[in-house]
Amino acid sequence: MVAKDKIYNVFYLFEDSSNQVPEGSFLCTPPMRGRTYYPEGFEISYSAAHKMVMELKSAYYNSGYGPGHRVALLLENRPEFHLHWLALNGLGISVVPINPDYREEEIIYLLDHSESLLIISISERISDLRLAVEKCKLPVQLVEVSELEDQLRDATVARSSEKPGIDSEAALLYTSGTTDRPKGCILTNRYFLNAGKWYLEAGGYMTMAYGQERLLNPLPLYHANAMAIGSMAMISSAGCIVMVDRFHPKSWWSDVVASKATIIHYLGIMPPLLLNQQPGPNDNSHNIKFGAGAGIDPKHHQSFEERFGFPLIEGWGMTEVAMPTWGSREPRQIDTRAFGRPLSGCEVRIVDNEDMPVPSDTPGELTLRMIGNNPRHRLFSGYLKDDTATEIAWRGGWFHTGDTVTQSADGVLTFVDRTKNIIRRSGENIAAAETEAVLQSHDQVAQAAVIAVPDALRQEEVMACIILMETISPDLTTAMDLQDYCLTEMAYYKAPAYFLFVDTLPVTNTQKVSKVRIFPPEVDPRNVDGCLDLRERKRRN
Repeated sequence: MVAKDKIYNVFYLFEDSSNQVPEGSFLCTPPMRGRTYYPEGFEISYSAAHKMVMELKSAYYNSGYGPGHRVALLLENRPEFHLHWLALNGLGISVVPINPDYREEEIIYLLDHSESLLIISISERISDLRLAVEKCKLPVQLVEVSELEDQLRDATVARSSEKPGIDSEAALLYTSGTTDRPKGCILTNRYFLNAGKWYLEAGGYMTMAYGQERLLNPLPLYHANAMAIGSMAMISSAGCIVMVDRFHPKSWWSDVVASKATIIHYLGIMPPLLLNQQPGPNDNSHNIKFGAGAGIDPKHHQSFEERFGFPLIEGWGMTEVAMPTWGSREPRQIDTRAFGRPLSGCEVRIVDNEDMPVPSDTPGELTLRMIGNNPRHRLFSGYLKDDTATEIAWRGGWFHTGDTVTQSADGVLTFVDRTKNIIRRSGENIAAAETEAVLQSHDQVAQAAVIAVPDALRQEEVMACIILMETISPDLTTAMDLQDYCLTEMAYYKAPAYFLFVDTLPVTNTQKVSKVRIFPPEVDPRNVDGCLDLRERKRRN
C-alpha cells in the first residue's frame, strides 16, 4: 500500500490501486474482427500492468529521460497509451498526446511548440511522422512503440535535478482557442488527481463502487474527458478502463456487453445514432448504471433512457477546468440543457459583456474560480508560452469559459450557446481562425470567414464564406479544390463542409469581418442560394 501522503502523481495513485486490488482488471479492449491490434480483445490486471509500467519506467530512466522533459504519444486509444503515460509520469516526465487525425504541419507545430524530445508512435504512423520530424526546429527522437528497447536512444537534453511533485506538469493537452493555432494547456498532477476526485464525488445517479466499475469511453485520449476525467476516476477507484478505437453505432451494444461495462461516456452525436439502430438483443442485456457526457438534444433524452434503461447524465467541462459540474441529482430537467450545480469547492458567476453579474435565469458568460486563497488551484496552470492569453482568460480573478449559460435561483446551470469563433463538431472544438488561415493561404482565396452552422448529428458543422480572386470561377470545382486543400493541410474535421462564394463580407469599424452580420438572424446559412454542401466528401481517411 502507498501511503496517502505519498500520492502526489498519477503513477503513485495507480500503484496504490494496484496494491489494493492486484488481480482487478485495469485495462480492457473488447474484441473487434479485422482490427490491426488485439482483434481477439485484450484485458490486463493491475498487477500485470504495474509490472509492465515498471519495465518501461526503467527503460526511459536508463536512457536519461526524467523531470523537465516532454514526450509525445501517438498511440491512439490503445492500452499502450496508459502504460507509457504511467511510466513517464512516474519519472516526472510530461506527456503530449497527439491527435492521430493531425496532418504534417499540425504535428510539426505541436512538436516545435511543446519542445518534445521524443515521440512514441504506433507502427502505422512511423513513415509520415518521420517526414514531420525532419522539418522540426529541434531534434526529436522517433520510436515505434513495440520496438522501444531496441530504438530508444539516450536523451539529447539532461533531465532536471528538481524533484517532481504534485504541482509538476503531467501533460500538455492542445485545445482549439480563438486563434489560428491550438493552445497548449499545462496540466499538473494536482489537476489529474482532482479530476478523478471530482467525478467520484458527484454522487446521485453517478455513485461508483470501489474496485467494481468498468468505464467504456469511446472519446479520444488526447481529450481531457478520456485522459483526465474517465481514466482518473477509474484509477482512483481501482476500476477498469475499457478502450475502443472510436464510437461504432452498429457494434456499440455488443462492445458494451462483451466488455462488461458498467458506465459509458457519450457525446451528443451518439444518442440519436443509437436510437436510429434497429432494436437488438443487446439493447437491454447490459450492466450500465449510467452514461456521462454532454450535448444530448433534449428531444432524445427521455426516449433514449426509456429504450435502453439507464440515465444519461449531462455535464459541462473543458480542458482548462476538468468538469466541475454534473446534473446527477434530482430534479434532472432532461427536457432542457441543464447540467447541474457546481461541485464542492468551485464558485461560478454569470456575467455580461462588461463582466458584471447578471440576474437569475439571464444568459451570460460562465466564469468560475476555486474557493480559497488561490482561485486557480486544481485547474489548468496556464497556456504554454502564452502568458497574455492566460491572463486574459483569468481577468478579474475569474476564469472566463466563453460559454453562455443561465443559472436559476436554486443554482442549476443550463447551457445556452458557445463562443461564436469556436465550432463544436462531434466533440471537437474547432477554431474558426485556424480554418480561415488555411483557406487564406490558398492562392485562389482573397478573404475567408468561417462560421458554425447547425448539424443534426454533429451538433455543428464548418461553413466557409469566401471571396475569391478575380479570375477564379465560383463553382463546385473550385469549392472541391479548396476543400481538398484543407483536407491535406489540417485534420479532416476542421475542413469546411459547406462553401458559399460571396462578393463582399461585412466589416466592423476596425475592418474586422463582422460574422454576425453575414446572415440575418432568421436565415439558415445552409439554405442560402449558392451554398454548396460537400459534407459527403469530408471523411476521416
